[in-house]
Amino acid sequence: MTAAPDFLPVLPEMFLGASGMVLLIVGAYAGARAIRAVTWLAVLALAATAAILLYPAWTAGVTRQVSLFGMFVTDGLGVFTQTLVIIGSLLSLLIAMRFNEREGIARFEFPVLVLIATAGMMMMIAANDLIALYLGLELQSLALYVLAAFARDDVRSTEAGLKYFVLGAVASGMLLFGASMVYGFAGTTSFDGLAKLFAGGGAAGVGLITGIVFISVGLAFKVSAVPFHMWTPDVYEGAPTPVTAFFSIAPKIAALTLFLRVMLQPFGGLFGDWQQIIWAISVASMAWGAFAAIAQRNIKRLMAYSSIGHVGYALIGLAAGTAAGVRGVLVYIAIYLFMNVGTFAGILCMRRNGKMVEGIDDLAGLSRTHPALALALAIFMFSLAGIPPLAGFFGKLYVFMAAIDAGLPVLAVIGVLTSVVGAYYYLRIVKLMYFDEAQGAFDRPFGGEVAAVLLVCAVAILFFIAWPGPLLNGADAVAATLFPG
Repeated sequence: MTAAPDFLPVLPEMFLGASGMVLLIVGAYAGARAIRAVTWLAVLALAATAAILLYPAWTAGVTRQVSLFGMFVTDGLGVFTQTLVIIGSLLSLLIAMRFNEREGIARFEFPVLVLIATAGMMMMIAANDLIALYLGLELQSLALYVLAAFARDDVRSTEAGLKYFVLGAVASGMLLFGASMVYGFAGTTSFDGLAKLFAGGGAAGVGLITGIVFISVGLAFKVSAVPFHMWTPDVYEGAPTPVTAFFSIAPKIAALTLFLRVMLQPFGGLFGDWQQIIWAISVASMAWGAFAAIAQRNIKRLMAYSSIGHVGYALIGLAAGTAAGVRGVLVYIAIYLFMNVGTFAGILCMRRNGKMVEGIDDLAGLSRTHPALALALAIFMFSLAGIPPLAGFFGKLYVFMAAIDAGLPVLAVIGVLTSVVGAYYYLRIVKLMYFDEAQGAFDRPFGGEVAAVLLVCAVAILFFIAWPGPLLNGADAVAATLFPG
């Protein structure tokens, strides 16, 4: 007789999915008058999910548990990155409230879609089988396609949703084809089964390597890595700004975690076969993200290319394939979360005469009209550029050191050089805010939620150097579980 599945390890995902369905029913019955209440309930649901996720880790520590017939796994990597995804989703909901109301797109479906997408991301992170991976990926993607086109009366938003849907479907098909190739040549889709099969580190056949390449293509699309980044600038520009903020953090963190899990666990024994793929994707992303952003005049498109470059830096840690590399990736994505959310909270404040403005030149003279906002944006720009002693510098430092220790000095040097190029367009924004003539003040007020997010993110970036212990210790513990001994 088959044992009943253990649902306790996947309780956070189940609770979040159930919360989304309950809020969908509440919103459908309550109508427009309950939009803000549904949003705050969604924020509470995310906070409760984080509590359910972290309570066992806080009381008894994190032990690896496989559930639902081996399809999902709970471990340190999952808890660490799922917490980051929840934080990113929660902050995105907070900064979206007033924007959606002002733009006339405040509907109860928005927070419900964010919850469903977040549940999909948590499933992706916890996947222990190629089939579970695909299910989580599609649950996330379907909700994100709708969010991209959420401003349905805006042509740019509709175009963004359509482009994301079409290209996302192609990428999902490639990933599924790769998974079928792996199953055909390995005989299993289980991560644990694949890890045992390749534990010896022997040579893999052409068919199996082809399957791994197709899986890598699908994941590279989800993290906006070159050359599978083509959707990113248009979707970032066309989607509503809070949706762009959400796209830039939570799905990226989930997909990068999936990259780590897939490559280092089931295919860890084939490291020599896939390392060169990650190396090439990392270099291409860093270079294109740095140079393509220089000519941008729309700040959302600039942030799109910025995100492409930062994915390249994070992939350096994966290319290293060591515990130090994993630690570098985890520290990097945690810092990147606060840098990017803070930047997009600042972009949401770019409103003049009742309309959003997105030109980089619109920030000219901001230090004289809105000094606090200019200071916050300057902190985020310096951190994104990797200038010490802000947190962004340490994020890059850890992945560069991991590359050097792993015998990849060329990759580290390329990372440093592209960081110098990228610093140009970040510092150009600071120069505009502090040294150019003002073009007029932005509308007030910005909103209490946006101001709170700006403050929290700026403080996190500033004081990382004073209290790095919790993040570094957590990342070290997670890396140790992936590379025992």
